[in-house]
Amino acid sequence: MEQFWNPDQLVTWFEQTIIWVETNILLIPILLQIAACMVAVIPAYLLRGVVARQLARLQNWRALLHYAGFRRLIAVLPNLAFPVILVLLIWLIDAIAIQADYPHNVLRLVASLLNAWIVIRLGTTMVNDPVWARSIAIMAWGLAALNIVGWLEPTIELLDSLALHIGQFRVSVFGIVKAMLSLAILLWVASFASRLFEQRIQKVHRLTPSIQVLMAKLLKLVLLSIAVLFALSTIGVDLTALAVFGGAIGVGIGLGLQRIVANLISGVILLLDRSIKPGDVIAVGETFGWIQSLGARYTAVRTRDGTDFLIPNEDLITTQVENWSHTDVKLRLKVPVGIAYHCDPHFAITLCNEAAAKATRVLENPGPNTLLRGFGDNSVDLEIRFWINDPQNGRGNIISEVLLNVWDSFKEHDIELPFPQRDLHLRSTDGPVQIELTRKDTGINKEKEKEKEKNKDNAKAPQPDTP
Repeated sequence: MEQFWNPDQLVTWFEQTIIWVETNILLIPILLQIAACMVAVIPAYLLRGVVARQLARLQNWRALLHYAGFRRLIAVLPNLAFPVILVLLIWLIDAIAIQADYPHNVLRLVASLLNAWIVIRLGTTMVNDPVWARSIAIMAWGLAALNIVGWLEPTIELLDSLALHIGQFRVSVFGIVKAMLSLAILLWVASFASRLFEQRIQKVHRLTPSIQVLMAKLLKLVLLSIAVLFALSTIGVDLTALAVFGGAIGVGIGLGLQRIVANLISGVILLLDRSIKPGDVIAVGETFGWIQSLGARYTAVRTRDGTDFLIPNEDLITTQVENWSHTDVKLRLKVPVGIAYHCDPHFAITLCNEAAAKATRVLENPGPNTLLRGFGDNSVDLEIRFWINDPQNGRGNIISEVLLNVWDSFKEHDIELPFPQRDLHLRSTDGPVQIELTRKDTGINKEKEKEKEKNKDNAKAPQPDTP
């Protein structure tokens, strides 16, 4: 392990720094130029509000706002009002110094730094993510600033000298920074390229939505893998050593990552067999909704109340899934309705069909059909059947609309809805009065009543004496 520093070296660096400051900064021409830059800050700060408002008016130019890149560029211009005014004032002072044949190296240095910041900030507007954009701008400007002042090479040598040997592998601070920067840039490039390819794939209408999602996911995985491999190669990592790492990953999968890998493989299977696809209306257990997206680990299902359920892909493979739009978006709904026994079921069936046909989402072909399903204890049981072709819009609202139409129609034509009925029979006996509550029905309990009367007659008959 190399020794990073020692007290004598620190003292030497401190003395050299003092000498450099005395010989390069504490000079009258240099101090005057620094003072001129500081004075230029005052009018730039005072004028920044006026210039920012003028630049903000560019957002009203619809011709420029047609492209997303121009929109982001115009949106960032008001924030650059202060550095733009400041660099113009410094360039003006620099021109005056040149005409007066006065030293202007510090003015040129400050102006170059400001120019680099403005150009880099405008260039990073092409990045959609504001965090990435600001991070890239800061890193790029830092490198540009070190290069402008001539400190880039000494800084690299200093960071590379801070190193640690692990076996035959040398890890330095410069190598770590280089790897992080390379990985960040390559990952951003891979993500940007994958988004472009995904947009192109989505425009190919000959491909099904499942195949489009599968191709986009596989392409993104390949690009990210290539970015990681390139980042490792930039720091000198031998890629053949990844064989050992791959064996460790295999052991990890066998011990604790079975479910994760199962979800990943299940996601690929779902995309290949096209059993579900984005936009399908499915029901899994108590969850009903339409598929928003197919991820590598889960499938996002949005319900009618706006809740997103993230269902693991493995559950969609191993459990029963109702896909209401797998081969056809048409869906038949069944709504039970009961009428009283004294009402005409033929007329009620006609009214139910007419009421269902009035609903906006009910299809005309095939039209509604009402069947008589049976004779209940208190009602004649009917069932309204109708078809819809937009199950993603929900079932409850269309069922409610049909039932409201049936209610209005029954009220208009005096069709009575059933309700439970009971008959109260009072019976006198030698003992206390007994109250018997029986159900008024169509003869279901007649056999039981006959059996009770027979038992009473047998009880009143004289019994033979037993020896």
